[in-house]
Amino acid sequence: MIAALRGNVLEKSLEEATIDVGGVGYRVFFSSLTLGRLPAEGQPVQVRVRTVVREDAFELFGFLSRAEEELFLLLNSVSHVGPRLALAVLSGMEVPELVAALGRGEVARLTKIHGVGKKTAERLVLELRDKVKTLHLEQVAAQAKPAAPESAQRADLVSALINLGYKQPQAEKAAESASERLGAEAAFQALFREALKSLRTGA
Repeated sequence: MIAALRGNVLEKSLEEATIDVGGVGYRVFFSSLTLGRLPAEGQPVQVRVRTVVREDAFELFGFLSRAEEELFLLLNSVSHVGPRLALAVLSGMEVPELVAALGRGEVARLTKIHGVGKKTAERLVLELRDKVKTLHLEQVAAQAKPAAPESAQRADLVSALINLGYKQPQAEKAAESASERLGAEAAFQALFREALKSLRTGA
């Protein structure tokens, strides 16, 4: 199984990136937050990888940190939570905040993540509340802050859009538009998708 990749970022899209390793392109799925932190196309990168093999698919899921990878595995272990939904959860909240929310049983906060309903949030808390304390993530969780300030989240959003190839003025305008439509307190993933939508439609 593939455990790590070191190469160059060949291209990036909304949910995935292609990593060129010695002339072979590996399609790797990432959370929105991690995808926004990948280097620009053509730049070197090293990522941790988890390989998921099913009857109809052979997929790679990538991470920039051990903590994110461990949390992905925990999420994926929950009943009715597959790798794609696990990535969606990781897209909606930074690892420290997510670990803290799970540990504190904050169901309402988890339901703000795109694709996570109340039943799923309750199941995540029920099955992971104690487990998150066993994977060396306590220190990460202890450093968690209640929420990223608007300015910090806006900066992350603009950076993510620039990393996808958009110009700074375009990225800033799209980020502002997304914040106005959804509210600055909206989850990063929701703002990211809304910003991309406005860029692609020219709205």
